[in-house]
Amino acid sequence: MYLSKAAVASKAALVFPELAPVEQSKPKALTTAVREKFSVRDPQSLLEIRRGTPSASTLSFMNMHEYGDLLVNFMRARKRTFIEQLGWDLPQADGMEFDQYDTPFCRWVVIHDYGEVLGGVRLTPSTAKCGMYSYMLRDAQSGLLEPIPRDVLFFRAPVDPQIWEASRLFIVREVPAPRRTSVQTLIMNRMTEAARELGGTHVIGIVPAVWSRWLRRLDLDAIPVGPRFAIDGTISQAALFKTSRYVN
Repeated sequence: MYLSKAAVASKAALVFPELAPVEQSKPKALTTAVREKFSVRDPQSLLEIRRGTPSASTLSFMNMHEYGDLLVNFMRARKRTFIEQLGWDLPQADGMEFDQYDTPFCRWVVIHDYGEVLGGVRLTPSTAKCGMYSYMLRDAQSGLLEPIPRDVLFFRAPVDPQIWEASRLFIVREVPAPRRTSVQTLIMNRMTEAARELGGTHVIGIVPAVWSRWLRRLDLDAIPVGPRFAIDGTISQAALFKTSRYVN
């Protein structure tokens, strides 16, 4: 079904939101001092958290048991977002969306507030290899991931321990407009922080075509590395981000 540019932009904006105008103040990053302050379980701290300081956690197969049902809730939020809201044809079971890239290789960056998932992104090393699959961009070049085009990148997909792929970036539609900018900032903050902790210098991934507007608002250093393309009503493009520029 053909969608007008306005319809495509409106649909995509619900998941990949237009950030706050430049003139608005940029939310402060979630520093270690802030995390320690909010770890104190007193009524005033809890009230401040409720006012818009969600947590940013990086989950893996090794530590997911420390977070209770958070990973399950994350997969359920992905199903609501990508399958129910955007209508993407993806694997699902028990109310969760997942695919062949949700393996012990990857990390899940989850933004959450009292167990409620607000958004997140998945990180996969470009060196990953599981059966016939590696990571999304490389597999798309090999023709394994239709309808993602094989020319998704201008160059051969890298295989480098210093490059991680970001995928399934989203914010749930229940997040109110005044809070979406801070959630977006936390996602990108923790994504690049996690990649650096894993030895990554760059993050590559398919992002909404409005990604270039993030640069001046989130102080990201990135370049386009592929042509724009449309899938299921969302216009996207591959971009390469440097992790060293986005710091607390």
